[in-house]
Amino acid sequence: QVQLVESGGGLVQPGGSLRLSCAASERIFSFTVVAWYRQAPGKQRELVARIAGGGTTDYADSVKGRFTISRDNGKNAYLQMNSLKSEDTAVYYCYAHRGVGYWGQGTQVTVSS
Repeated sequence: QVQLVESGGGLVQPGGSLRLSCAASERIFSFTVVAWYRQAPGKQRELVARIAGGGTTDYADSVKGRFTISRDNGKNAYLQMNSLKSEDTAVYYCYAHRGVGYWGQGTQVTVSS
């Protein structure tokens, strides 16, 4: 059973930065897609960023230029979040796909002064 564990969330002031990590139980390159989603209170879960096996990335319009998705050669994926805004407040989930999709448990990001 594939496991994904997110970390790095927390409370940050507007304009600040956070780096989220997703630790997988298997090599990150074994997945065809790795992505970050988020869900704010009362809203649907939405795609934030994803990276395909070949390295192609794409981002939600709301985070372009501020967030960067990456992965290492081991079992980790990351989401670097800069210039954070209050509307980025949400639970952030790591997602990985390989035939079926797998979800992490989520990590809370709160952007507030």
